[in-house]
Amino acid sequence: MEGYFASIILQYFILGALKMTQHTIKSFVLRAGRMSNRQQQALDNWLVDYELLQHESPWCFDKIFGRVADTVVEIGYGMGDSLAKMAAENININYLGLEVHRPGIGSLVADLHDNNISNVRIATFDAVDVFKNCIADDSLSGVQIFFPDPWPKKRHNKRRLIQSDFISLLVKKIKVGGFIHCATDWHDYATEMLECLYAEKSLVNKQVDGGFFPRPDSRPLTKFEKRGLRLGHGVWDLIFVRK
Repeated sequence: MEGYFASIILQYFILGALKMTQHTIKSFVLRAGRMSNRQQQALDNWLVDYELLQHESPWCFDKIFGRVADTVVEIGYGMGDSLAKMAAENININYLGLEVHRPGIGSLVADLHDNNISNVRIATFDAVDVFKNCIADDSLSGVQIFFPDPWPKKRHNKRRLIQSDFISLLVKKIKVGGFIHCATDWHDYATEMLECLYAEKSLVNKQVDGGFFPRPDSRPLTKFEKRGLRLGHGVWDLIFVRK
């Protein structure tokens, strides 16, 4: 009998250890980047004015922004220059920017503060957790994913953000008529995105002839993109709408 209980206890600890070692594959890696004085000042003094903290229940955007308006989420806004420009040009839209890299967070916060842009909020934790726990179903007018990490090595492709499970999660949060807008400068990733979005039956391609969408004026050119275009790199946009 003692041997039986010892076996049960051993199995319990093995299962516990396995659960502790299991983890979700992340689509990003936190890299140590150079932090400018301006970025650090923004994090120290002004981030509190824009940051949304992680909740286990959905945020109420009407209360957060103090108005009823369309809300668009941008996942991985980088240094934030294009998001700040978009928000300044579309003051009737609420924007939520998701980013985990501290220099980029600081850069966007500084731009928002310096230019008195009030229609942007920021979440600084994993986008999957944001969408699972903090955003209500049928609450967004759109989701933007511009130039996500392409993870170009074949063995790293499993880290790519645009995958069927994630797209299905996004669709639940978007209103009927809302959009998912992706852009990338990696052709094989663009093709993979296209296949993934077509596989989601509740989405329809806004490009009526199928395929990729010409870059809309609503998506500002980033410094990174301008440099790539000068070098002859292609850029592919996809806009799908929830039926």
